[in-house]
Amino acid sequence: MKRIFLALAASLVFAISGLAQQSSADTPATKEDVQKYLEVMHSREMMAKMMDAMSKPMHQMMHEQFLKDKDKLPADFEERMNKIMDNYLKSMPVDELLESMIPVYQKHLTKGDINALVVFYSSPIGQKLIQELPAITSEAMQSVMPLMRKQIDTMTTHVREEVAQMMEASKAKSGQNTAASPN
Repeated sequence: MKRIFLALAASLVFAISGLAQQSSADTPATKEDVQKYLEVMHSREMMAKMMDAMSKPMHQMMHEQFLKDKDKLPADFEERMNKIMDNYLKSMPVDELLESMIPVYQKHLTKGDINALVVFYSSPIGQKLIQELPAITSEAMQSVMPLMRKQIDTMTTHVREEVAQMMEASKAKSGQNTAASPN
């Protein structure tokens, strides 16, 4: 009888510990969990690399703007604008940005999710992805920049046309009101 009782007690202990492990994976991620994930991701370094990667396409965009409007802009426009953009990127408050992201991760990911991500990003392929992501982002931005520029130019032209039409319609309407009202 003692053996049966001990076997049942041992089974119950194993079952409870299994449930406890399962339920702890489903609990919300703590701030510390997310910080560990951001650390494994080398988030500070990655953000710095991404800022550097963003710099090149932004410089290209400034160069295109300069070429487009060089007759209206000072000769040192491109140099000055690049310096301003670079200073803004370098002064980005990375620690504050990361700190502000923690509640978002906590909202969307559980402790188990974060643990799985930490395992993945600690693996060789995860570390490779972390190393390659800034270059991937930079190259992707360079490839989409001409499309974005074209889209922005088209949208700007369309908005200007719409505003001009609205202003003409408004002017015509106010002209009718003025002509219709006796002085």
